[in-house]
Amino acid sequence: MTHVNRFKVRLIHSDEGVAVSCPALPGCWSQGETEEEALENIADAIREYLAAAEETEHEGESREVEVAV
Repeated sequence: MTHVNRFKVRLIHSDEGVAVSCPALPGCWSQGETEEEALENIADAIREYLAAAEETEHEGESREVEVAV
């Protein structure tokens, strides 16, 4: 069964094309010559990011910390 998530992305248009990032996933960036291509590429990047996160989720020890800001 396929699970569908929605992510906000930020597009930056330039003379070289369109850069796109997913603010919810630090370091998840892509680009394309057109907005359509950039959106297709960021969807692939998000899938790869989540797959890598899932693989490493079970490595090491996890804890929660409280931080006052």
